[in-house]
Amino acid sequence: MTQLSAVLDRADQNFSASLDRLFDLVRIPSISTDPAYAADCRKAAEWLAKVLSELGFEASVRNTSGHPMVVAHHEAKAPDAPHVLFYGHYDVQPVDPLNLWDNDPFDPSIQELEGGRKVITGRGTADDKGQLLTFVEACRAYRDIHGGLPIRITILFEGEEESGSPSLKPFLEANAAELKADYALVCDTGMWDKDTPAIAAALRGLVGEEVTVKAADRDLHSGLFGGAAANPIHILANILAGLHDETGRVTLPGFYNGVEETPANIKASWEKLGRSAESFLGEVGLSVPSGEKGRSVLELTWARPTAEVNGITGGYTGEGFKTVIAAQASAKVSFRLVGQQDPSAVRESFRAYVRSKIPADCTVEFHEHGGSPAIQLSYDSPVLTKAKTALSDEWPKPAVVIGMGGSIPIVGDFQKMLGMDSLLVGFGLVDDRIHSPNEKYDLQSFEKGIRSWIRIIDALGK
Repeated sequence: MTQLSAVLDRADQNFSASLDRLFDLVRIPSISTDPAYAADCRKAAEWLAKVLSELGFEASVRNTSGHPMVVAHHEAKAPDAPHVLFYGHYDVQPVDPLNLWDNDPFDPSIQELEGGRKVITGRGTADDKGQLLTFVEACRAYRDIHGGLPIRITILFEGEEESGSPSLKPFLEANAAELKADYALVCDTGMWDKDTPAIAAALRGLVGEEVTVKAADRDLHSGLFGGAAANPIHILANILAGLHDETGRVTLPGFYNGVEETPANIKASWEKLGRSAESFLGEVGLSVPSGEKGRSVLELTWARPTAEVNGITGGYTGEGFKTVIAAQASAKVSFRLVGQQDPSAVRESFRAYVRSKIPADCTVEFHEHGGSPAIQLSYDSPVLTKAKTALSDEWPKPAVVIGMGGSIPIVGDFQKMLGMDSLLVGFGLVDDRIHSPNEKYDLQSFEKGIRSWIRIIDALGK
């Protein structure tokens, strides 16, 4: 028996107790957004700190202006071992409407679905208590066999992720030296399917802009002024229409600076996932992909930047009809960024383009709605390669490296504030009903998630 197989066997032997511990944690109604549950949030933090202390971590509950953080440290057996920061969150979403739950959301149980698939039910089982405990229980099994861990581990468990993380950035700033590691491990994502693990290597960034075009000093009668007075709705419509060319590319000067082509082997692996434009768009009643021509739907949503109009207002929009030329018109525009695109440069390019389209007797105003860069882990990163191999050894199908169309704020914070890349490995499934009634976590996700982290921890230690 190899050293690794001995640890995996110990995890299997521990599994019933691991499941009991998950049930204990899920029973704590740590709803962060409702002040009535503040004591329960602290109770969950204290529960985690106690469990980590029992595993040999130097663990503590740290007060913030909101719900507490849990910070824990464990040294490695080898002094030159890599140092990782593992992140998860112990808070959960509210359970309303309660009448739509089949069972008490804070009384977890094992249920059997059609086809014999077993799941763990309860609020927080998938998001994120079950996920974070896969890592904790992996550390437990490794210590049981080896008396220590092959890598240096710092753990950060947050209690406000589901309510906007208001205390997180101040906490990172105040404790940057303590929390900085070689890289972060984040377990708050999902698998490609129930048999195929996934590593998210790319998260798109975001730039949000609201633009308002102003013309006359009041709404005008379209019979008296139509054809002579500038119409801000026309001006704005022309501006928005010009954001893309006939091939779907964004026309802003310098927009594609920092955008690199996805490696051919990665695109080939995405093609094998079988996600066609028809199957993806068919779920929402569409069939023809928009965006850049000649790109697959996964490439468009994971690895290419976008410009999208999210809302337009101007003129009379009430019941009936009113023949006016509006005094002003507004639009909300967002840009999803990839690679090394600079949010500030994209914003300035957009504003310069808009200004170039404004008539001399009209004006334009801009209102910023946030901006964050994309996150991109190198596809040939040794950390990613080790994790991919470790996951592939555990699951029925090889692990896939994917992108994510949206963003995870904590990953950007780790990169910007602590200078760390993040490895995103999670075991959630698309049907886990997170944030909804009847949340569940597959029993296999919990069991093989523990075994997966054992393999990853072992691989990183080598």
